[in-house]
Amino acid sequence: MADNDEENSPKGSNGDGPAGGAGAASEAQLNVLAQYVKDLSFESPGAPQTLQGPGENPQLQVGVNVNAGPRGDDVYEAVVHLEAHAKSDTGVIYNVELDYGGLFRIKNIPENMLQPVLFVDCPTLLFPFVRRVIADIVRDGGFPPLMLDPIDFGRLYSQNLSKGGDTPNGPPN
Repeated sequence: MADNDEENSPKGSNGDGPAGGAGAASEAQLNVLAQYVKDLSFESPGAPQTLQGPGENPQLQVGVNVNAGPRGDDVYEAVVHLEAHAKSDTGVIYNVELDYGGLFRIKNIPENMLQPVLFVDCPTLLFPFVRRVIADIVRDGGFPPLMLDPIDFGRLYSQNLSKGGDTPNGPPN
């Protein structure tokens, strides 16, 4: 074994030096502490008739929204709210709503960059799980899985800002 203390000390995430050194104190950090289904609803009011075929001209409408806010010292919650409504000429095929949340530790990020991190980066990290939950619940309802296209949360954030206001949405419930 080497007698070199530096070689045996824990390294920072970049491996350049000891963890907790002067450089690590000011390095921006975004850590996922938890992620969870906060609310989930699936309705298929026309079942079992709708399970025999969607009818003519099935249409799907998908809406997404993000809420975020502080939950403690350096801890923030971001919640992706997604709704999908499938309809045909004969009526509603299914409705699904999901609130999928995440707790994030965010440190050393400038105040002017906090909102983009909360409303773009955090939901981007959560989205693959949102997509899986939606696909699974629709499949479990007896329909082909709903495979959502990727969502550009940066564009969504910009659109919400252009509508006016400092933040796209308030803190989550």
